[in-house]
Amino acid sequence: MRTTVLVALALLTTSLSHTSAEAQDSPLWLRQPAISPDGSTIVFCYQGDLWRVPAAGGDAVLLTTSDAMDVAPVWSHDGKLLAFASNRYGNYDVFVMPSTGGQATRLTYHSSGDRPSDFSPDNTSILFASNRLDAASNQQFPVGGQGELYSVPVTGGRAARIITTPAVGARYNAPGSMIVFHDIKGYEDNFRKHHTSSVTRDVWTYDLGTKQYKQISTFAGEDRNPWFTADGGMVYYLSEQNGTFNVYKMPTTGGAATQVSFLKDHPVRTLSMSDKGALCFSYDGELYTMADGGTPAKVTVRIAADGRYNPVKTVSVNGGAEELSLSSNGKEVAFIHRGEVFVTSVAEGTTRRITNTPEQERSVSFSPDGRALIYATERNGSWDLYTSTIVRKEEPYFFNATVLKEEALLATPAEEFQPAYSPDGKEVAYLEERTTIKVMNLASKATRVVMPGDRNYSYSDGDQFFSWAPDSKWLLVEFLHPNQWITQCGLVNVTGEPKIVDLTQSGYGGLR
Repeated sequence: MRTTVLVALALLTTSLSHTSAEAQDSPLWLRQPAISPDGSTIVFCYQGDLWRVPAAGGDAVLLTTSDAMDVAPVWSHDGKLLAFASNRYGNYDVFVMPSTGGQATRLTYHSSGDRPSDFSPDNTSILFASNRLDAASNQQFPVGGQGELYSVPVTGGRAARIITTPAVGARYNAPGSMIVFHDIKGYEDNFRKHHTSSVTRDVWTYDLGTKQYKQISTFAGEDRNPWFTADGGMVYYLSEQNGTFNVYKMPTTGGAATQVSFLKDHPVRTLSMSDKGALCFSYDGELYTMADGGTPAKVTVRIAADGRYNPVKTVSVNGGAEELSLSSNGKEVAFIHRGEVFVTSVAEGTTRRITNTPEQERSVSFSPDGRALIYATERNGSWDLYTSTIVRKEEPYFFNATVLKEEALLATPAEEFQPAYSPDGKEVAYLEERTTIKVMNLASKATRVVMPGDRNYSYSDGDQFFSWAPDSKWLLVEFLHPNQWITQCGLVNVTGEPKIVDLTQSGYGGLR
């Protein structure tokens, strides 16, 4: 039976992390800097807008003012235009505007997200990456994350595919005969640090005349964000070769890499370079410039502008719930919105905010008696299990309870989430470290493994499934047989017996 619950939400008051009206001499989280070809000016992203500031430092000037996210600024080679990506119309499209400020013109209209990376040497077109339509002859492993490289005229018009390779941060050499880029081999998080695997990015060149690819970086970890020098003989890029991300260089033909910057503790992000070799990047939330062989110099940026948003804002919420859980009596619905737990009355629509934290909450559900909520929350840098309970016995419902008590049910250094009460209310099943299914006895607080983590594989949060049997003695699970990659449906006994009863016994994947 499917129950449709119409939820009318009350006004939600939430704190937004935006700046006040005071001028800021050291604003943080300045992202994606792009230094001009002559090295005199830096355009960067801050609070979803583009700003420009002298490379020597000073007052920043606001360039874009839309409510959308404006990102990925790219200079034309004559310094007169800026290309950037904006989600003003839903997904990210390529826009172009005068580099001194002015009206932005939309250039792409596809339903896939587009992100610019360079102008053609004659400044008549813009390179951009997009997940559109691969060539049929190249469709060996079709996946949304494996995009292509395109070009669009700066005056607007039809986009043309340049190569079918997922080429990120692609840039021309000065003659326009070659492109340098970093690849994408999978959907690993862009901000994951210090990993070495077959999915890490490498730097490649592509000869537009011979149509030949060449991998020029060989480090087993991350190499990305490459730039040609003006003469085309060298490529500067970012790498984790000696620890955290720093600037490196190597010959365009490949070979030994030389470390250029030696910053510690935090990664160097978003490298850009002027025609004369001035390097620019972000580090620890601020902007830096340096010359090869020199010392990184912080760019003093002063934001002398009123804050775009109020520090506290009242938002009318009438949709966007990410999770729903119906109480056993059918009179209340718990849900997650903007990373917080709410409960609403099905009959009256009265809504109560349960959590109010800077951390995210998710995986909320009711206890069988309806007097407790359990959820996962990322407190103190780790996902833990928390409960909120109704304190007064005479108050049966969350939405109008006067006193609630929140406490940690399970808080360890391990990642624990996706909790679910057993139907008899005596135990809680949950995931530990993404794939291990464990059960906690609420009376003794003892935990036990009911399905080890090596019987499954997690690609992303929320992709593991389990469900209690009505008698609270079994869990329905997804699992993998040893040496196989085909998901099966099974039963595990919650006493902790290692045997998994295979229910599907097929060569096909079985999901939920």
